[in-house]
Amino acid sequence: MISALNRLVDLVEEHLTEELDVTGLAGALGTTEYHLRRMFSSLAGMPLSEYVRRRRMTVAAADVVRGADDLLSIAVRHGYGSTEAFGRAFRAVHGAGPSDVRRDGGPLRTQPQLRFRLTVEGNIPMDTRIADRPAFRLIGHAARVPLIHQGVNPHIQRHVTALPPEEHSRLKALGDTEPEGLLQVSDDLDPDGTEGSELTYLHGVAVSANTPAPGDLDAIEVPAGRWAVFRTTGPHPQALQQAWAATATEWFPANPWRLRPGPSIVAVLERADDFSTATCELWLPVEPA
Repeated sequence: MISALNRLVDLVEEHLTEELDVTGLAGALGTTEYHLRRMFSSLAGMPLSEYVRRRRMTVAAADVVRGADDLLSIAVRHGYGSTEAFGRAFRAVHGAGPSDVRRDGGPLRTQPQLRFRLTVEGNIPMDTRIADRPAFRLIGHAARVPLIHQGVNPHIQRHVTALPPEEHSRLKALGDTEPEGLLQVSDDLDPDGTEGSELTYLHGVAVSANTPAPGDLDAIEVPAGRWAVFRTTGPHPQALQQAWAATATEWFPANPWRLRPGPSIVAVLERADDFSTATCELWLPVEPA
């Protein structure tokens, strides 16, 4: 996986002013575009599209400061059809327009070329199992919410707290299959993990494929497949967040599995009354790499 990500970075540099064929590269490397984009955003801390834009504007800034060509020629050379579109992208990265930078010599914000390296850590074993699951359904209360990278997502928090206490008990009684307990489900997630992009969040439970669901509940149909299940115990949500990060930095690079499209599921199995500690399972849909 590390070599695939570095080849992707090299491809960005080779085709910096062109459309990037991520699908073709993923196929040549024996993986999928979905997994490649998810691993890139997890390890780089930014979507692939944002990295491409930053690198493109870093290289374009040298042409702007050099002053040998007019701004339209520079815009076209770097893949933009107009100075307006180029100016918007340039300002988003550098915080100033190209004309201002040409006049003042800055400000400039450089995006260095990334290089992924495998750091051998793994001093804390990950409690993981691979589960083959038949098709099942996720039922509960769903909402479209924006993706927020850090801190509590207030949109999800409002969605869950708006449910009356008896609804949580009702949902829990409906669940009849794994993953067990009340579930936190994220579906339709942008593979790039772009902050602000929308996802479907469902607060509910898992039921067998043939179990009828009450008409007032939303449902997500989940096809049969394999899942990597990571169990965490400790301070909440820190232990869960650390495990989620470690799947990208440690588990996937060391194991012959890759992510496949599908919902990410968190099952809260046990928790303290104040939710300061919890035992959780993180379910991620996977397939052989």
